[in-house]
Amino acid sequence: MIDKDYTCEDWGEQSEWTQIKVTVKLERLDEAVAVMNMVSNYLQIEDYSDIDLKTCYGDLIDEAILNADKTVASVSVYLPIDGGVADTLSFLRERFSALNPDATITVSGVNEEDWANSWKAYYKPIKIGQRIVIVPAWEKYSADPDEIVVRMDPGMAFGTGTHETTRLVIRLLEKYIKNGMRVADVGCGSGILAICASKLGAKECKAYDIDPVAVKVANENIKDSGLDNVTCEVSDLLKQVDRSGGTYDVICANIVADIIIRMMPDVGALMDENSVILASGIIVERSEDVINGFEEHGFKVVERIDENGWCALAVQKA
Repeated sequence: MIDKDYTCEDWGEQSEWTQIKVTVKLERLDEAVAVMNMVSNYLQIEDYSDIDLKTCYGDLIDEAILNADKTVASVSVYLPIDGGVADTLSFLRERFSALNPDATITVSGVNEEDWANSWKAYYKPIKIGQRIVIVPAWEKYSADPDEIVVRMDPGMAFGTGTHETTRLVIRLLEKYIKNGMRVADVGCGSGILAICASKLGAKECKAYDIDPVAVKVANENIKDSGLDNVTCEVSDLLKQVDRSGGTYDVICANIVADIIIRMMPDVGALMDENSVILASGIIVERSEDVINGFEEHGFKVVERIDENGWCALAVQKA
């Protein structure tokens, strides 16, 4: 089945667009659509599996479709070149690295070498919550006395502070982090949340990501921030999380609903009765699934905040 092929005209006069295309095994198409819907409601879906050559007139079907691999499907979004392409691409890379590492992400419509540098023009200082200001590593910024500056070079990892999911967690971190706390960030991307937690007063922050590229980027950001109480290592969700120091006061999980649900049976072992999970990356339509899952595993939601169709939760043991 071929869904509507949305063209540039569907979005107005903008003439330069970037296509981000994700290709997955056919049986994981619905999952890919759900993730891509987090970026846009206008999707181009390529699924040729139900074309019946016995009933179709072959000469009316494009040869490329006839010869297409019927075991895979693709989902594309189109973004204006100044519409947050870099952050969206990093967001998708992180989500799919956790959810479906076999997914292939391609970018077209802009030269990738040009994109690797030009995206920096659209990444500017952004204030989140009451005190945190995320500043690109290459930008000058004069901070007010009460501001906490976090300098970041996200590279190829998700986490510039511009996406709603990141902003929501940082707002919660400002509220829940107290001096001396121990923090774990699962699915850390660029390391932005662990760095923010440290600057807010956390004593020890351990960040983890399944993607070695993200871990490399995060460690570079940690080093550049001059922080000696933040570390980052590779971990498949909670499997390699350090348990030698006991429980964590705050656990961040800015991932996706399905991955958060997958963590629920195991995360309680890292918590005491006062610990808090800050869960984000949840589209509003999936929020009840996540809340119900937490409740079924003996947790309670103590706070919820929403922004532009996204939801973040603060959760404790019931």
